[in-house]
Amino acid sequence: MATGSSVWACWPVRIEAPMTPRTTRLLRHARRHKVRLQQNAPHQFAAGHALAHYPSNSVYTMIPKNACSTMRFTLAIENGCIAGAEDINWIHHNNTTFVASLRELATADYTFVVLRCPFRRLVSCFLDKFVQKTMEFWVYYNAMDRSFDPDALSFRAFVDSLQEYRVRTINIHWRPQSDFLVYEDYDSYFRVEAFDEAVAELRERIGMQVRDARELTRHGTAGQDAPEGSFADTPTGALKRLADDGLAPRPEQFYDEALIGAVRRFYAPDIALYTDRFGASGLLFS
Repeated sequence: MATGSSVWACWPVRIEAPMTPRTTRLLRHARRHKVRLQQNAPHQFAAGHALAHYPSNSVYTMIPKNACSTMRFTLAIENGCIAGAEDINWIHHNNTTFVASLRELATADYTFVVLRCPFRRLVSCFLDKFVQKTMEFWVYYNAMDRSFDPDALSFRAFVDSLQEYRVRTINIHWRPQSDFLVYEDYDSYFRVEAFDEAVAELRERIGMQVRDARELTRHGTAGQDAPEGSFADTPTGALKRLADDGLAPRPEQFYDEALIGAVRRFYAPDIALYTDRFGASGLLFS
């Protein structure tokens, strides 16, 4: 460079193609509560149920009773922690193993959630947790001050108790689905009532091979015959005897007009969420 020149020497410059803008992931609860995010209870609850699929940098919101065993089993295999069906019990000890970090929530390439008709979800919960007297039933029993005979509780009595917000939220298996949403919006909303669509889209979009865990966990009523009649007021003890005989009433057999109205009131946000995404045709009662 000549003495006194104001021109800088030019060096070869590598020009990179502009990066494709990443989708901004707006967290649903963050801005609604003027506290530190670590102290934001609604966010922390929802974030605690957002699970990472490492091969695709995706986040799945897990909602209990919404094909969650199938999805957790699938994640465990695809995230490299288990080999297959022989390891199914691993998922029950590792509910939080794949919980996404704040960075993973913010930078996910794809997000999805599986919803379910609220009417069907409550019946599924009652048959699985209350009739079979699992740990969740005893949590409920203690929360109700042990004020009833454990073998005498009916579906109607259970639903009536859900008018209290405290009772609706004491356990994740009947807690409102809308409480689990960590994002303002998701790339994909699926539903249990059309789960084959989820299986196909997840395979196409992120290469996920969904593994059905129902036979392994023995959840669901597939293969059981439905007895005739109404079962809204049938006690859990009698329902257990039916189950032992291979019989399981269908969801609609647990409802009458009063119970339909109660669930519509208590789970109004869930019903609105479901109908907004899928229409009312998938609901047990539209």
